[in-house]
Amino acid sequence: MGTEALVELLESYRGRDRLIRTLCYGCQLVGGVLVQTSGRRHEYGRSLLAVASQLSHCRTVLRLFDDLSMFAYSKQYGLGKMERDPVVRWLSVLSNVADQLYYPFEHVAWAADANVIHAKSDKWWTFSTGLWGLSLFLGIVRSLWVLFVMERKSRRRQEAREYSQLNLQEMNIKVTHEVLSVVSSMADLSNAIHWMPPGFLWGGRFPPWLVGLMGTISSVIGIYKTTVGSNSGSL
Repeated sequence: MGTEALVELLESYRGRDRLIRTLCYGCQLVGGVLVQTSGRRHEYGRSLLAVASQLSHCRTVLRLFDDLSMFAYSKQYGLGKMERDPVVRWLSVLSNVADQLYYPFEHVAWAADANVIHAKSDKWWTFSTGLWGLSLFLGIVRSLWVLFVMERKSRRRQEAREYSQLNLQEMNIKVTHEVLSVVSSMADLSNAIHWMPPGFLWGGRFPPWLVGLMGTISSVIGIYKTTVGSNSGSL
């Protein structure tokens, strides 16, 4: 990534959030590895984990202002009548509902932690994390379905010998986009499950470095997709 691309990314809210996210998880990854050592490296690791915690809190505060933009997106998408595939349509609608509900639950959890309201934040964090995980799961199913449909279309076109070089390039771009989306969402979903209460699958069992690794993978993919500008198109 060049300097101009980096500056352009930092000038937008979404771009800045992606960079903060990547730095946050990167600090958690390196810090988590270093705290398992001894001496000065252990102290460096604790410092990096503290930085990661502050960056995560920064992103939580900034998300206090995301409800309206999410509502505008959900309203514009509506019931997805522009989608040709009904499976993609309803998976996207359900994902938008989960995303829209995620924000107020997280806001209440944040307010409880900040003593703005008198409430226990644990259940609110659980609800918000569960909604995030649901949205990620629906996104994974959507991308897998899109890949299945594209593979089926590709097979039909090959049998009919309707493929041109341009068609093949467009298909490869779409496949790459969806595969990256699946990998990114699965990495985030693994962390979402880790943040659920103990006893729910692997809830609470990830060491800090593994949380950092999964988050870094997802964040780097997000930045890559932003800078490359992949377009999945519609079915």
